[in-house]
Amino acid sequence: MLIAQQLAQQFAATAAARDDQGGTPKAERDAIRASGLLGLSIAKQYGGAGADWQEILRVVREFAKADSSVAHVFAFHHLMLATVELFGRPQQWEPWHEKTTRLNWFWGNALNPLDERTVCRTFDHWLEFSGPKSFCSGALDSEMLVISAIQHGSGKLVMAAVPTGRSGIRLHQDWNNIGQRQTDSGSVHFEQVRVELNEILDQPGPLSTPRSCLRPLIAQLILTNIYLGIAEGAFDEARHYTLHEARPWRAAQVDHTYEDPYILSHYGEFWVGLESVRALTDKAGARLVEAWAKGDALTENERGEVAISIAVAKIAASRIGLDLTCRMFEVAGARATHAELRLDRHWRNLRTHTLHDPVDYKLKELGEWALVHTYPKPTFYS
Repeated sequence: MLIAQQLAQQFAATAAARDDQGGTPKAERDAIRASGLLGLSIAKQYGGAGADWQEILRVVREFAKADSSVAHVFAFHHLMLATVELFGRPQQWEPWHEKTTRLNWFWGNALNPLDERTVCRTFDHWLEFSGPKSFCSGALDSEMLVISAIQHGSGKLVMAAVPTGRSGIRLHQDWNNIGQRQTDSGSVHFEQVRVELNEILDQPGPLSTPRSCLRPLIAQLILTNIYLGIAEGAFDEARHYTLHEARPWRAAQVDHTYEDPYILSHYGEFWVGLESVRALTDKAGARLVEAWAKGDALTENERGEVAISIAVAKIAASRIGLDLTCRMFEVAGARATHAELRLDRHWRNLRTHTLHDPVDYKLKELGEWALVHTYPKPTFYS
C-alpha cells in the first residue's frame, strides 16, 4: 500500500493539468509498470503479489482519490486479468499472467458487449473480427486486449484475448468527454483481424457458471471504489481550501471559515455519507473475497448475495459522491471555481462514470430482492 500511496501523491501533483490536456497518461502508466503493481492480482506462482480483491480495490480507491482516470485504467487492467481467468482455460490464462508480471504488460478493454457492430466470422482453424467497438477504456498504451464480437449468423457473443499490436487493430484517440478524460475510452476498429482458436475465451465462457458470473460483480465493485475514491479526494481538496483559502461570510460573524456553523454542518453531512459508503463498500469487498475463494463450488444464491451487497454500495457511492462533489463548493466559496484549480473535475469524473449503467435499474433490482427475494439476473452490468 505504501507504493500505491507514493504513486498517488505523484499523480495528484499533475492531475488537474492532465485533466485539462486529456489524452493518454503515459508517464503515469509507465510509473505503474515500474512499480510492479500490474501483478498485484496475479498469483505468486506466476510472479505476482497474490493480493485478494479487497487489497486490490484499496489501491484502486487510493489512486482514485488522486486521479480517477489513472485508477480506472489500472483497475480495468486487473478486471481484464480476471476476465481471462474466469472465462478461459488455465492453459490460456496461466501463460498470460506469467508474461504480464515478467514483461510488465498492461491490459486494455475492447469488450463493450452493448456495442454489437464488431462481427466475428469463422474459418477452418481461426476466426476473423471486423468492425468498430466503442468505449474501449485503456486500449491505448496496452500490450493485450480483451475483445468481443457477435458471431455472424448465430448472434452469439464471442470473446478473446489478443495482442494490441496485432495486424488490423486500429486504436483511435477520439475520447473527448467531460470527465475521465485520461482513460483512453475511445474506439477501436478491427479490420479482418485474425483470432486464433486458442485465444477464444469459451471454456467455460462468458457468464456460463456462478463463478464466471463474478466478472460483472468485480467490474461493479471496481466502479464503486472509484466513485468512493473520487468523493474522498474531493472532500480532501475541499477541506484544504476551507482551512487555508476560503474567507468567512460576513453574516457569519466569525473570524475563520471553519468556525461557521453552516460550514461545519455541511462537513458533518459529508462525513456521515463517506463513512456510510466506506462501510458498505468494504462489506461488499469482503463478500467478493469469500465468493472468489469458493472457486467452482460457488452457488447461484451465494453469487446473488454478493450482487446485492455490491449494488447497495454502488448506489450509495453514486448518490453521496455526486452530492459531495457538487456541494463541496458551498464550503470552499466562490474563489474555488477558479479554472486552474479544476475542482469541478471531481463532479465531471463522477458524473461521467455514474452514467455507466442507470442507478434506477439498480434500484429496481434491489426492490425485487427486498420485496420477493429475487436475485439480480447475471448480465455484464449486474
